Amino acid sequence: MNKLKQPKLTLVGAGPGDPDLITLKGVRALQTADVVLYDALVHPDLLQHAPESAERVFVGKRPWQPTGPANRCEFAQTDINHLIVQYAHSHGHVVRLKGGDPFVFGRGFEELVFAEDCGVETAVVPGLSSSYSVPALAGIPLTCRGVSESFWVLTGTTKDHRLSADIRAAVQSTATLVILMGMKHLPEIVALLSDAGREKVPMAIIQNGSRADERMAMAPASAILGAVEGHKLTNPAIIVIGEVVRLHSEWPLAGITVSDAAVEALALISR
Repeated sequence: MNKLKQPKLTLVGAGPGDPDLITLKGVRALQTADVVLYDALVHPDLLQHAPESAERVFVGKRPWQPTGPANRCEFAQTDINHLIVQYAHSHGHVVRLKGGDPFVFGRGFEELVFAEDCGVETAVVPGLSSSYSVPALAGIPLTCRGVSESFWVLTGTTKDHRLSADIRAAVQSTATLVILMGMKHLPEIVALLSDAGREKVPMAIIQNGSRADERMAMAPASAILGAVEGHKLTNPAIIVIGEVVRLHSEWPLAGITVSDAAVEALALISR
């Protein structure tokens, strides 16, 4: 055990991808790190904030990409939990750098509890969640007066790799829906919208949100699968469903009219 340094874990949210979107407190935590355990969605530039002496350990999960020798592997969560504790006791301050916010579908709380149970001091630095920051940066508000008064954030895939049952209830709502980790189940999501009579509801798929290589497709639910195929969109991507998508500057698409609610909302905004 390192007798000079108190074992400590700091969970840091790295934000949606753009390295400038990490918080100042997150940068300060990195600057005092002895070890950085980072995920696949973390921009590599963020690692430069850590001291040269700090160890940098990739522990990412990217099941949609083939396993390879360089930065492409999949760690079991239990392995990550144990690595955090081992490095904290052997090195001192461990910064666990996670994409988005560590407490929004990031399993950060599991890591926090495990570390505390093992006698490690803990701290949390929240990050910008991709659930709301990516649509905003792409020009889509999640709420807008006269269009949407609430939004749901859902995971598209449960721990057993199935579509979340919550989505079946969510598609009945007029709220904006933001689905993370749902691309694998996009055909099922579209089918649920169709069953609910919402084939015309606008959808947006945003890949690599906030990054230089961001790409997006927009279409009604009935046409979104074709749009995704045409744009060759894959994970990591965020699914946005709701009338707010019509407020994007590039909507309406050919042959698709803006809803009365959206027209009214735009008129209110322009006053």
